[in-house]
Amino acid sequence: MTGVSEGMRAAPATPLRPYLGPYEGYRLVGYGPGLHLGTPAPEVTVVLSLDAPVVITTTSHPDQSEGSWGALASGLATTAVTIAHDGNQHGIQLALTPAGSRALLGVPSAALGAWIVDLGDVLGSDTTELVDRIAAEPLWPRRFAILDEILLRRASGGESSIDPHLQRAWHLLTGPDAPRVTDVAHDVGWSRRHLITRFTAEYGIGPKDAMRVARFDRSKRLQRRSPGMTLAAVAAHCGFADQSHLAREWRSLAGVPPSTWRADEQFPLVQDAEDLQRASSRA
Repeated sequence: MTGVSEGMRAAPATPLRPYLGPYEGYRLVGYGPGLHLGTPAPEVTVVLSLDAPVVITTTSHPDQSEGSWGALASGLATTAVTIAHDGNQHGIQLALTPAGSRALLGVPSAALGAWIVDLGDVLGSDTTELVDRIAAEPLWPRRFAILDEILLRRASGGESSIDPHLQRAWHLLTGPDAPRVTDVAHDVGWSRRHLITRFTAEYGIGPKDAMRVARFDRSKRLQRRSPGMTLAAVAAHCGFADQSHLAREWRSLAGVPPSTWRADEQFPLVQDAEDLQRASSRA
């Protein structure tokens, strides 16, 4: 069955950009029913469904059962979730930085952990306004303008900032040339044990796992951008020791090797550079 994909990818208003990546609006229609793999990423995920609720059949937290959510938030995790769909998906996805979790959701990412929570649990009454106004607006630019309005209002309320030492550690560990945890601890002037304790308390995952998830996510994004690239080349480009190391990390973090993900992933990602450039100019 051949499906149809449309949507828009747009940068948020300039003051929000330290807190989240581009808005990802998507509408996928006419695909075959099945399962979609939601893989680990170094961001807090927020999803607003504009149609049927999102059905999660396998969650990242071992104590959380399957469920469905019309609007959800989820913290950092080291395992994938499984999303059941009928071949149609319509919504907006946001990727919040750890600073964005504090500024926009009002909690550190560790407070969410690997749990999936109803967005209303962290946004309160703003969730109802956000969902109702976006659902009533048919055009992506107007939907994104509503997001800007409500998120800017939340950000202006002030944030409990992340310790600069932890910000520095996050930047180093999730970058493309991540050093050893011991070297990061030395860089920020803490013991290794103190770094691990404080880092995990803020972000919900430890320094080594943050490095692994960020590297995994880079490899996933690279494969989306360059589907013809060999796995050996992906491994070398993203900092894995070799292709076998890449495959082991994919099995650990996604539950499948990258070759299987490539074959099974049927939903395209809405990443129209022209749309992004057009939408960015409005901010």
